[in-house]
Amino acid sequence: MKLRDLAKGSSIFLSVAVAGYLSTTYVDQRFASLEATRAPAHTNAPAPSACVDEDGSWKNWPWPNVPALSPKCR
Repeated sequence: MKLRDLAKGSSIFLSVAVAGYLSTTYVDQRFASLEATRAPAHTNAPAPSACVDEDGSWKNWPWPNVPALSPKCR
């Protein structure tokens, strides 16, 4: 291996590392700002509990994942 090859490989490695860092920083900032605009305002009132309606749809559950063994809505 020549010194020129080592320098070329090192510069490529450094470029990829810097590009990866910058892209993750951009993605973190972009999605954090989107999540902040969608987040409900915090109030002192108790949050309604999540439940399953008669047709199987979820009520009061903002996230895409659903907890197992949730209660039925009254």
